[in-house]
Amino acid sequence: MKVFIVHAHPEPQSFCTAMKSAAVEIFERQGHEVQVSDLYAMGFQPVASTADFGDRADPDYCVYALEQRHGVDTGTLGADIRAELDKLLWCELLVLVFPLFWFSTPAMLKGWIDRVFVSGRVYGGKRFYDRGGLVGRRALVGLTLGGQEHMFGPQGIHGPLEGMLKHLLQGTLAYAGLQVLPPFVGWHVPYITDEARRQLLAAWEHRLRSVQDDTPLRFPSLADYDDRLRPLSVPVA
Repeated sequence: MKVFIVHAHPEPQSFCTAMKSAAVEIFERQGHEVQVSDLYAMGFQPVASTADFGDRADPDYCVYALEQRHGVDTGTLGADIRAELDKLLWCELLVLVFPLFWFSTPAMLKGWIDRVFVSGRVYGGKRFYDRGGLVGRRALVGLTLGGQEHMFGPQGIHGPLEGMLKHLLQGTLAYAGLQVLPPFVGWHVPYITDEARRQLLAAWEHRLRSVQDDTPLRFPSLADYDDRLRPLSVPVA
């Protein structure tokens, strides 16, 4: 299996970094091919801009997605984008490791997605969900946060974590065609004991060893909609 790990934490000694390192070790020990993008360590530029294109479809007005398509067609995307896109298209399993910031991904990871999930290759037109450009690949999210698990249930003060991750799990990964596996969550990481962190890391390692047996989450299929994306069947009230 070809595994692409994208790590987005600014602290090299963080628990997230330990999760990334454990993933590399386990997958390589299992005989899988592994590539890693440690976004902070590599100084990845997360800001999408006109500088991303060596040639412009419209030099006077930038529609970023259209310029991405032009960059794909002409081979003029920025070199850093092409390098990351090559890894993304190479992999069979994409693993994202990051801390939850403000109910979302760090800006570094969001910027990586903005620039690397390229229109015209990853998505575009009706190339989404089970027709997306990344069909045939799977994705696993491993994240950490400061909150405790009971704070994120249906009756929890913050509501379900799944709602906070919908933009990533459905709106990005599933939308691009990936089969999305249930996320791994490291709860309350900054405040637990070292022993509790060791147990949490062991749980992450156990999950990685059996990841090929995971059942993906369910998301929409275009087969259930007509050409205008209206549902083929409407539930009877």
